Amino acid sequence: MASPPNSTSYALLGLLSVRSWSTYELAQQVHRSLRWFWPRTERRLYDEPKRLAAAGLVAVEERYAGRRRSRHYTITDEGREALSAWLGEPSAPRVTEFEAMVKVFFADAGDRDQLRRTLESIERESLERIAELRDLSGRPTNFPHRRHLHALCLPAMLGEVEATLLWSRWARERVEEWVSATDAGAWDPHAELARVAARATALLAGGDGVDVHPREPVAD
Repeated sequence: MASPPNSTSYALLGLLSVRSWSTYELAQQVHRSLRWFWPRTERRLYDEPKRLAAAGLVAVEERYAGRRRSRHYTITDEGREALSAWLGEPSAPRVTEFEAMVKVFFADAGDRDQLRRTLESIERESLERIAELRDLSGRPTNFPHRRHLHALCLPAMLGEVEATLLWSRWARERVEEWVSATDAGAWDPHAELARVAARATALLAGGDGVDVHPREPVAD
């Protein structure tokens, strides 16, 4: 491998530690599950297995269905050792890419209607993601022996999307109080920033009435 393995390398090794996949199947599995917290371009997913094979971390087998050829990858012992070692290393800091929030941050370069539409799009997307997570959590899995890991990750994904949904609705209400995208009217941003600082302080302290643990789901 010309360059050292990266997070893409290890994510694909993780999938291959579950079972063998074709290149197309690997891309589909990333879209189905990992994209919630680890999005990657499809082109990168198609190139990476070749690099893993060149490094001896996976074995490749060419298969044919009629005239159609596909490559299937299987993790090697060396690949399992590399994956296990990576799991014990410190993780890189979390990175968030949220284009709509960039538009909110620079909303004063536009008008209030544009800001409203951006917030509405955030709410719609959040609702769509929540529906996807509902369906994903209720869908039978081909790997029941890994269900405990799904159950560990999905609450974090839902909590993040739920927080974004609630924030978008709160933000829309606040923007309705504004005169324009450059004039917040009677709304006091200083008081809101003080509340943010107070809540952050309480979360860091793990007390002061702030629950820092995931909430139990409410029964229907």
